[in-house]
Amino acid sequence: MPKFILILLFLFLPPLTLFRPESDAAQPAVSACEELYNELGLFGKVDYAIFERAWGGFQRIDSRKKEVLTLIDFTKPSTDERFYVIDLQARKMLFETHVAHGQNSGENYAVSFSNRPDSHQSSLGFYLTEKSYVGRNGYSLVLDGLEKGINDNARSRAVVVHGAAYAEPSVAASQGRLGRSWGCPALPASVNREVIDIIRDGSVLFIYAADNDYLAKSSFLSSSDTV
Repeated sequence: MPKFILILLFLFLPPLTLFRPESDAAQPAVSACEELYNELGLFGKVDYAIFERAWGGFQRIDSRKKEVLTLIDFTKPSTDERFYVIDLQARKMLFETHVAHGQNSGENYAVSFSNRPDSHQSSLGFYLTEKSYVGRNGYSLVLDGLEKGINDNARSRAVVVHGAAYAEPSVAASQGRLGRSWGCPALPASVNREVIDIIRDGSVLFIYAADNDYLAKSSFLSSSDTV
């Protein structure tokens, strides 16, 4: 190639265009959900696909009054912390703690779910938190199930957030699993009041398990969300 053509190429082409290494090519943009996931330090705690479903469903709930998302991850055993409260506006994790599931949902893992009265099973899906009150289980929080046929009997079943001695991590350490509720997401009594005071009155709570029946029926998740 004549020298004057090479000179023209170097003069008019952008710097490094001819010799830019493949590794310097533009990378795909990180989504807002991925960015938040990384910022919260959730890698190794919550699977990204689960967080993405929780975040996506949250965006579809226009009736929420708080930018607070509670995620209960029933893919984890009751011996692990699996209850996460996230302030999405401040982009901050507020709580990570244990939570019990229904006595007929499983032993250490929750694997069976129901919306049926007296089933004593947990119900999956999205909820809005309502008012707090003091009842037979002490300081408690009303939950409004948003998914018809999945968790919309939560009120009539008295499925609420409450504290319980059997949900303390010391119980899991001594007997290999937490005690179980009648379907309520029961928290350690030591943190129950503090958690309820943060999430009450219009925040979103999402209970997740790797359950294809739920994933196929939920109106808050993408139809492609199967496991």
